[in-house]
Amino acid sequence: MTPEDALQKYFGMPSFREPQRSIIQSVLDKKDTLVVMPTGGGKSLCFQLPALLLPGVTLVVSPLIALMKDQVDALKARGLPAGLLNSSLSLEEQREMLDAIRERKLKLVYVAPERFRSQAFLNALPKNAISLFAIDEAHCLSQWGHDFRPDYMRLGEVRKAIGNPPCIALTATATPDVQGDIMQSLEMSDPAEFVAGFARDNLSFRVRQTKTDNSKLDALAELIKEHKTGIVYCATRKSVDAVANKMEAFAGSIIRYHGGLNDNERSAAQDIFMSRKANVVVATNAFGMGIDRADIRFVCHYEMPGSVEAYYQEGGRAGRDGEPSVCEMLFSYADKRVQDFFIEGANPGKALIAAVFDALCADSDENHEVHLTIDELCERMDGKVNPMAVSTAISILSRHKWIERFDIPGKRRKGTRILQLGKHGSDLPIDGKALAIKADRDEDRLKSVINFAYAPTCRQKWILNYFGEKSSHDCGRCDGCQNKKHHAARALSTDESTIVLKALSGVARMSHKSGDGNWIARFGKRKIIQCLLGSQAAPIVDAGLNRLSTYGILKCEGSVYVDSLFDALENAGLVQTMVEGNYPLLTLTQAGGEAMRGSSKIELELPERTAGAIKANSTSKARPKKGSLPDDVQVPELYQKLAALRASLAAAKGKPAYTIFPNFVLVELANLQPTTTAEAIKIRGIGPAKLKTVLPPFLEIVKAHLVTTT
Repeated sequence: MTPEDALQKYFGMPSFREPQRSIIQSVLDKKDTLVVMPTGGGKSLCFQLPALLLPGVTLVVSPLIALMKDQVDALKARGLPAGLLNSSLSLEEQREMLDAIRERKLKLVYVAPERFRSQAFLNALPKNAISLFAIDEAHCLSQWGHDFRPDYMRLGEVRKAIGNPPCIALTATATPDVQGDIMQSLEMSDPAEFVAGFARDNLSFRVRQTKTDNSKLDALAELIKEHKTGIVYCATRKSVDAVANKMEAFAGSIIRYHGGLNDNERSAAQDIFMSRKANVVVATNAFGMGIDRADIRFVCHYEMPGSVEAYYQEGGRAGRDGEPSVCEMLFSYADKRVQDFFIEGANPGKALIAAVFDALCADSDENHEVHLTIDELCERMDGKVNPMAVSTAISILSRHKWIERFDIPGKRRKGTRILQLGKHGSDLPIDGKALAIKADRDEDRLKSVINFAYAPTCRQKWILNYFGEKSSHDCGRCDGCQNKKHHAARALSTDESTIVLKALSGVARMSHKSGDGNWIARFGKRKIIQCLLGSQAAPIVDAGLNRLSTYGILKCEGSVYVDSLFDALENAGLVQTMVEGNYPLLTLTQAGGEAMRGSSKIELELPERTAGAIKANSTSKARPKKGSLPDDVQVPELYQKLAALRASLAAAKGKPAYTIFPNFVLVELANLQPTTTAEAIKIRGIGPAKLKTVLPPFLEIVKAHLVTTT
């Protein structure tokens, strides 16, 4: 039977997608095969179909029991001989499954990676019956991958133990480094490599900058109203519950899914979503592997994920039917602290691992056993300890066979048994340098997420470049591409060109050049703008920025205009935000440096300058001393008139002055000098209500001031 015949007979499909046919032929030719194919690309078929044509059994390693069950149920529904081996089976059921493998009654058997911890299980596997070793979610095998799982590490040894059958490893996301690690760990021999195009032509990737929970909830309400069906990913269990509670006000019944639920609750939640009895699920990243609902129209990351790999893999669960779908990240830099906690928890240093071992030994009984919970163990450690890091340290100690974990009878938790008696943590044969390298890589992956969020370019092109595809084109669908369409570049006037050059020079003065000529950022966007506006705030003065030649050179333009100006510079790719250390910093791009030097023509979409800003720029009238006025006031006389009006209105109502208008609104009224409501509504802090009830007398003050100064 040909692969085409099998495709039609067993799966009811008329033809293969690229590159499924070539992958299947590689497997049938008994070649080791590595497949990197995006979510929804049809990876499962690449081992399921050849399994039906090979003489023996295909052993499939899969990380989740729910995922195994779904795939086995789907195969059985087609009448195909498939089974699974995991901890949910009784000993009798496991023996029956091993007999079925031995007698070649099955074609596909799914196995959880932790089953291979048992040497007895390995010995019981009938090695001469295994024709293919398939490893799904193979990125879990690499400690440089985004979802490393220690149980995957032993799969190279497992392959040898079962007779070294041909191997196929499959994953949706793997950088070139991770691909190399997979092949090396499995000792693949001259493998055929298939890295299918990562581009998903029906997906629109977006990043929405958000500062508050309310702005995130507004974004979710828009997504649900427009797209109806989707997944909202949160970073923690606590966040899942909090967000789901708030969403119920505008989205009705919400399904929740996280590791804090028991097996039955998680299974029920998944079944409700997959059976279309509910259309929105709020979940941690525990929800996703094996989710094959084709009509998911949006995936939203409520907080930033820990890696671009995770973002792309999870986002790829949208639009598996090929219809247009949206992947949106609600980005707030403050959310980084959650991922920092996770990175710290996933990367205990050698000193902490040693301290955990010593603490376990100190609390062990006469049987060398410890029944402490993780929290109780943390309390016995010196200083404040990340409980996640302690849990990871225990896993590392177990992997090195210094301890072993066991179920405590009658309790839903595990105990620990000391195996290396008479030893101290300082004796541990652990490579501290390797641990540090892994921690650095995790930090770099998180930095990549933040750089992606700040990038003004095509989102899909950025992602494809990250995965090694250097020749991709703009997708035309993402927010980066749409911003380019909406902000068409134009030639600048002489005055506008001067303003842009001033801004670029200001960024350059607050950066420094590396030996290779690249610009290295030193300050964030807000601090650079404050310096250019001539702010006298303590952080500006303390940093000595008030002594720069570019200090205050955009003072007369006003903060609203300069904020918009920098947005335009970012959209045009002349400046960029990058993460250095722990902070997002702004610097020139290569194009920005060329524009500043006058070696390239500047064309971009600039905001309109207000009449007040132009007038302030051209007048040379002396100004009174500001005294205690706000730093950014450009027209002190007008500000004082507006402040006097505010004081009288506040006194008449018996309320604090800020309830009329806060200081920053008066600053913008004085600097921009709007004379109509259409001009004033653009000022942050002036909403529709105050536009009608509070603003009119302030506009009269502005008009009167303009009359007296013209």
